[in-house]
This record gives sequence, C-alpha cells and structure tokens, in this order.
Amino acid sequence: MHFEVLVEDQSGAITVDNILQKIFAQSNHTYTYKIHQYKGIGRLPANLIGQTDPAKRILLDRLPKILRGYAHSLQHIDAAILVVVDLDRRDCIQFKQELVNLSAQCCPELRVLFRIAIEEIEAWLLGDHVALKKAYPRTKDSALNTYTQDAICGTWEKLADVIYPGGFAKLNPLGYPIIGEEKCNWAKHISPYMNINSNNSKSFQVFCSGIKLLAALES
Repeated sequence: MHFEVLVEDQSGAITVDNILQKIFAQSNHTYTYKIHQYKGIGRLPANLIGQTDPAKRILLDRLPKILRGYAHSLQHIDAAILVVVDLDRRDCIQFKQELVNLSAQCCPELRVLFRIAIEEIEAWLLGDHVALKKAYPRTKDSALNTYTQDAICGTWEKLADVIYPGGFAKLNPLGYPIIGEEKCNWAKHISPYMNINSNNSKSFQVFCSGIKLLAALES
C-alpha cells in the first residue's frame, strides 16, 4: 500500500516522517509513502477551485486541485492520501467537516485521511516527555509542567520556553527563517525518540490509530 502525505511545513514533514517509519516498522507488510511539504496552511477556497499560484505552495489553497489530480493518478493503485494540518485557532469539528466535505466532492472514490494536530504539531513533541528529555536533557521542567496538553495556548511558543535557551522571549525577536529552522531542529531531534504507543496528546493518538486502521495494522 502507498500513502501520499501532505503536510503544511518542513518541521511537520520531519515529525510525520519519523512517526510513519515507526508505525510501519510494526508490520511485516510493505508500505511506501511520499511526503509533500508545503509552505503554510492557507485556507480552503470557497469555490473549491483555488486560484493560488502553485509556486507559493500553500496547502489548503491548493488542496482541491491536488485531490482532483490524485483522483486521476491513483485510481488504479492501492493507495491512500494523508493530510496532516495544524488546528491553530479553528473550531476542530467544523474544520474537520469542511475537509471531509471537500474530499467527498473532489475525490469520493479515494481513501483520504485528515488528521489535525491540536493546536500545533509541536503538541505531539510536548506529549512525549521521555523523548523530549532524551533530545534535550536540559529541558525546563518548570515550563513543561505549566503546559496543558493539546491546549490552545501558543504551543510552539510553549515548546520554545521548555527547550530553547532563553525561551520564546529570546527566540521570537529573531523572526523567520530562524524560528522555522529551530522548529525543524526540534522535530529532527525529538521525533526519532518518540514512542508511538505512549503519548499524552490525544490528537497524536488519533493520528496513529487512523494510520493503523487505514493500513490494516489493527482492527
């Protein structure tokens, strides 16, 4: 079985890559996947057509055209599409329904799995304290203990307070691309240690169970 994976940014791609490797390693079957990273999440176009410049690589703006393309290219392949996005400050139920409705209109014949990290994918890194401390032994427990798992609280900023020298207050003035590079470093260092069967993040647990069901790794 093959998975086409759409992720909104580079740090998310790094995290998802390491998690998928761990999930598929539990099976004797062969699974392949290709991750496509974008440069931001954007928003779903009202007309489900989308006019965004493809060169800008904004995920949701392009999603209707992407799914229609897969409906043609994957029609004779044992494949599924996995779309991983951050919730940010959206309403989760409404956002998920919008995504499901889009899939039903663009490619009803294909298997499409939408998974939403709440609030941001950094919540999955914060959800595994063991992995966090293996990657960053000087983790600030005082900051970690103030984090409420999967809360809408400025998640990447909280992770910066936990592991970055000087915390968010020191990192934020540096702006992008430095912040983006740090997010990639966090994903690169923490996600290889993550335990896919033990994570405090409910959205991480839902992500893993969805992949396992889709790949028939569990009933």
